This record gives sequence, structure tokens and C-alpha cells, in this order.
Amino acid sequence: MKFTVKTLAVLLAATPFCAYAQEVDLGSVQASGNLVDYQTLGATTVDGVNLAAHSAGAIDSARLLRDVPGVSLYGAGAISSLPVIHGMADDRVLVTIDGMGLMPACPNHMNPPMSYIDPSRVGSIQVYAGVVPVSVGGDSIGGAIRVDSASPQFAQPGQGTLTSGEIGTFYRSNGDAHGENLAATVASENVSISYSGSASQSENYDAARSFKTAGPAATGQGWLAGDEVGSSAYKGNNNQIGLAWRDADQLLQLTVGMAHVDDEGFPNQRMDMTSNDSSQVNLRYLGEFNWGKLDASVYNQHIQHSMDFGNDKQYAYGMTGNVDGMPMNASAQTTGGKLSAEIPLSLRDVLRVGAEVQEYRLDDWWPPVANSMGMMGPNTFWNINDGERNRFDAFAEWDAHWSDQWFSQLGLRSDTVKMNAGAVQGYSGGMMMYGGDAAAFNALKHEHVDHNWDWTALSRYTPSAGQSYQLGFAQQTRSPNLYQLYTWSDLSMASVMNNLTGDGNGYVGNNALKPEVARTLSASGDWHADDQQQWGVKLTPYYSYVDNYIGVQRCSSSLCGGAANVAATSGFVNLQYVNQNAQFYGVDLSGHVALGQLPGYGKFSARAVVNYTRGEDLSTGDNLYDIMPLNVNLTVQQGLGSWTNSAQLQVVAAKKDVSQVQDENQTGGYSLFNLMSSYQWKHLRVDFGIDNVFNRMYSLPLGGAYVGQGETMSESGVPWGIQVPGMGRSLYSALNYTF
Repeated sequence: MKFTVKTLAVLLAATPFCAYAQEVDLGSVQASGNLVDYQTLGATTVDGVNLAAHSAGAIDSARLLRDVPGVSLYGAGAISSLPVIHGMADDRVLVTIDGMGLMPACPNHMNPPMSYIDPSRVGSIQVYAGVVPVSVGGDSIGGAIRVDSASPQFAQPGQGTLTSGEIGTFYRSNGDAHGENLAATVASENVSISYSGSASQSENYDAARSFKTAGPAATGQGWLAGDEVGSSAYKGNNNQIGLAWRDADQLLQLTVGMAHVDDEGFPNQRMDMTSNDSSQVNLRYLGEFNWGKLDASVYNQHIQHSMDFGNDKQYAYGMTGNVDGMPMNASAQTTGGKLSAEIPLSLRDVLRVGAEVQEYRLDDWWPPVANSMGMMGPNTFWNINDGERNRFDAFAEWDAHWSDQWFSQLGLRSDTVKMNAGAVQGYSGGMMMYGGDAAAFNALKHEHVDHNWDWTALSRYTPSAGQSYQLGFAQQTRSPNLYQLYTWSDLSMASVMNNLTGDGNGYVGNNALKPEVARTLSASGDWHADDQQQWGVKLTPYYSYVDNYIGVQRCSSSLCGGAANVAATSGFVNLQYVNQNAQFYGVDLSGHVALGQLPGYGKFSARAVVNYTRGEDLSTGDNLYDIMPLNVNLTVQQGLGSWTNSAQLQVVAAKKDVSQVQDENQTGGYSLFNLMSSYQWKHLRVDFGIDNVFNRMYSLPLGGAYVGQGETMSESGVPWGIQVPGMGRSLYSALNYTF
């Protein structure tokens, strides 16, 4: 029988009725998390108080990860930052939302998975850096991030009907950002019905001072005045309804979510997102039985995505007259499912087995444009037509507790990835010479079938309560995404629309790409007080060698700019994806210490995170793009009764090791000082603070090239060499009340 999503759904439906249930405590079964409760090399969890503090005034859920060792963020839109783990980002990092492997649907990846969950809905985040268990990972090489919303609430025995909820609001001065969130639950002992909703918006934010340099003025629009960062505004909302049922040893949960973005500007992309609608359904079953634990789920997401020039951008491509924008649309559907079991084989051994499937469909088309002098018409431009990317995975994982001191984990995963795409066409009008590119692409065989293998080997040694040592070695494999394989036009105007990195350059796909294979060695030493509260230090060095890393080379065709494009040492260029060999290495260092207590002033503590990463293209000797330079976060915290106050210093070194092939911008070093305070009184929590207290001007090392305004379609119509600037001083406050 062919194993598909439909097969998995049948198994899911049948499982609760064909298995014998044992009377056990369901407290260990969470509605939004993995059934297994083992620690893994490099795993960091953000929840509880830390999550509440980071959520205050946050629009972007990815920013909840800003203090996690090994993690940094690619700049993008207000809610669309891309997490980076040890120098690898985007779909090199597996991100799941309540177990759903959501896929972007945009040639600029403006709608990443974490953009579909509001910070107020996040219950916990688990970050796997370094070695990722095969039961967690798959089709990724840079790590894994599991984002889970809060578990459903049920009434206690004899309590009757439970009613609870939360209402909150926040405001941020810079950009006049504000938002609201509401959650409510009605539940008995066995049935829970919940709703959560949020809405937020922001105007363009301001840098600390004017950051513009001399450059061509855009016709009509002109440069924005002063320190305003163009195309950084945002407006959207998110809603979810949940229904859950449980008994002593089983839980069944259904959630239906809808997310809508009215508009979202992107200061490092040629286009802005003018609309994004997502609907998703997630059905999950968790159970404990006399033979072990079972986790089964099926999900579906549908996305309608649109891009065009926002208020700060203007079309100008060596022509005059009004152009009715340049609409670009994408539609995608992801259907997936996972079935996994945890089976205790003995007091020492636990076996974890499972299967996972995912079917992804994508269409990306650009409608013809009136008044474009025939340059964008008369036909529809098909960027990707009938794109398919399907995965069929299976894994097995063995945990062994050899003694109180020794633990090991071995895992093997098989991933089969099938990809295909249909015939394409260009606008076929005026100056735009798409016919040759389209014909060449259509003549190729587009179907790809990759048989990928992942494995992990991990060992942990705990000689005493105050120290532990871990060593892990893993192979992880990722097949290229559809935009890397199937975007086909060499012409600059089309290639600059296909940009996954925000560097202002143009990108062309490569139908001959092979899967990336990363082999990672990671070690960790963890020293701490016996109670883990007084002090602790963790050091994690790592090294990854990547075969067939999907990097870039200069495009040499005449439509790309020919020899001039290949030889350029400044300005924006046109690139094509190509397999290379690469390496990543670095170290994560984190620690905390209780500083003591002063009468009348409360308890004091401090924590620090230090990250260092290097990424190198071994095929050319170049540096890899967007590698975060050495950075340090130092935080001193005071707790006095219901008050918690913190002062944080962020120090980032200059970014000098930049990609030459991509003409990447260097950035200067900087330090930022932030103040945070919170007050908890019964059901009320108040947060307020000041970011960038001294209003320091700085450029975001991973913010990308600033193309947020002006003649965004002309490679000479926007200034080269300006990195997206960071936000100037901002005051914020947040209020949350639970009932």
C-alpha cells in the first residue's frame, strides 16, 4: 500500500480504538510538545518567566530567541525575521509550529513559519543547535526550532466548569507600534474549547540619526526625510480556535488558525508584501499505553500571497510615465502528517520510531501590467508553475541509559524528497527577452528524486551533580527548495525579484542542484552548582563541513550583465545558485551567577551569552554571506518582591569577513544599552522598558542591503553600500491580565 498523507490519517483515526489503554497520569502528555522528555546536546528551552519578559512589546515571534546561545536573526519585515543557528538560516533550519512543518510561499521568503504565530500565543520554544535528534529533524542541516503554543486547559476533578482567559496590549514609541491580544477558554474535566486572537501594527521606525548618503533621487517619491527607515511598517492579525478532549491517558486536539497581513514592508527587498492570507488546520493525538507512548498528527495550510511596491518604493527602470505597479502573486498548499511511537524496551533502553510525510504545492505568477510600455505584458509571467515538493520520511532512534553517569543516543533517518515543476513563460513583450530562457528551461527534465540519509551519535557523561560533558556527531541532509531549483530567467528585472537573502542582488535557479550534506561535530561542557541556581557555565564548540552547500556564483549570460557582472567589485550583481563545499565553526558560551542579596534592595543575579561563528566557502576561499560577528549579551537582574528589573548590554564586533561574490556590506561594531522592568500583582503583569537607551546609531549586521525606498527596480536606482540601520531609542510598555 502506498504510504501517503491519507494513509497516515487513517492510522491516526484507528489508533485510539485499536490500542489497549493503561491507566496512567496524563500530566506528562502535553498538547504541544514532543512525548519524549529527554535532554539533547545543544537543546535550549525558552518558556515561563523568560518567555513573558521577551514577549513584552514584541511583534515578531522570532525575536523571542534573541538570548538563546548560538541563535541570531536575519532582518526582514516586522514579523518575518529568520532565525539563524550557527550561521545557517531560512529552510536550512527546521522550524515547526505545534508540530506543523510550514513552508514559505514567496520568492523572497517573506512568510516564514514563525510569522504565523503571535508572540502572545507562544507557550514554549525548544532550540536544537549542533546535533539534532533524527526524531526532531529532517530535510535541514542547521538545527531545529520547535515552537509550541500553550497546552489546552481542563477543569480539575470536581471543579465543574473552568473559565479562564487573558487580555493584553502593548505600545512601542519608535514607529508608533501597538497591538492587542485576547484569549479565552471554557472547559470541563474532559473537553476544552479555546479562542485566541491578536492584532498589531507599526509605522516605519526611525534610526538613531539620518543614515542616507548621496545617491540618485527617485522620480516623484524622493528620499524619505531624516532618519526614517523606509518599508519597515506592518499591519496584521492572527486568530485561532481550539477544541481538545482528554481522558486519563489520551488527548485529542483540533486547532484551526487564520492569519492575515494587510501589508508588511521589507527594507531589504525590492518588493513589499501587500497581502498574505493563511488558513491552517492541525489535528493531533497523544496517548500513553501499556507498551509506550504515541504521537500522531495531520495538518494542512493554504497560503495566498501578494507583493507589489509599497508606499516607499517606486518602479523606475529607465522609462517614463506611470506604471500600475508590478503585482506578484503566489499560492501554496502544504499537507503533512507524522506518526511516532516511544517504546521502553527495558529499564535501560528506549526505542523511538516514526514516519512523516509532507506534500507541498506552489504556483508563483506575475500578472501583466497596464501602462508598462509592453515591458510587463501582454502575458502572465510564470516564475514557478505547478511546483511540487513532497517528502516521505522514516526514522528510528535508540536511547540507552547505561548507568547514572553514561547516556547515549543513536538515530537513523531516511528522507525521500521528490520535486517537479511545469512549463513557464515570460511577459513576452517589449524589451523583455524571456523567450530563450523560457524555452531552455522548458526543454529540461524538471523531476528530481533525492534519497537522503541522516544519522546521529551522541554520548553524555555526568560524573557528578555539578558537571556534565557531551559529545555528538551527526550527518544531516537538505534538498534544495523550489526557488533554488526552478527560477529560470537570467534577466535582471526578474532575477532581483527572486532573493532569499535580502542582499539586493538578483538570483537565478539551477535545475542541476544536489542536496546539501552537513557533517557536524559538537562538544559541550556544563559546570554548575548542585542546585543549578547559584552559578553555571556552559561551553559548546562546534564544527560543520557541508558537501554540496548551495552557494552562488556570478551569472555570466548577456542578460545578467555578462563580463561586467562577473568582474564587478561594487554595486548589485546577478548570481546563480551552485553547489560548493563549505565549513562553519565557532563556539557558544553562556553562564549565570547569583550575586547575592542586599537588604532593602532584593536579590541580584547576572547572566551572559557569547556567540562566535565563522562561515567559509572552501570551493572559492570566499566568506559566506550574513555570518553574525562576535557578539556578547550581559544582563544584570534585580528581584524585589513583585518587581523584576534588568539592565542589558549588547556588544557586537565589526563585521569585516564578508562575501565578495555577493558584494556584501561591512558593518561597524556597536554597543547597545537596554533597560527592562516588570511588576506582577496577582493576575496583572506590567512590563516597560527602554531599548537603545543612549540612541546609538548602528547598522544591522544581518539586516541586508537597504533598498527600502526609491527606484527599487533599477540596480543603479538605489544606493549601494548602505546596510539596513537598526532602530533608535524606543520606549515600550505592555499590560497583560489573566482571569
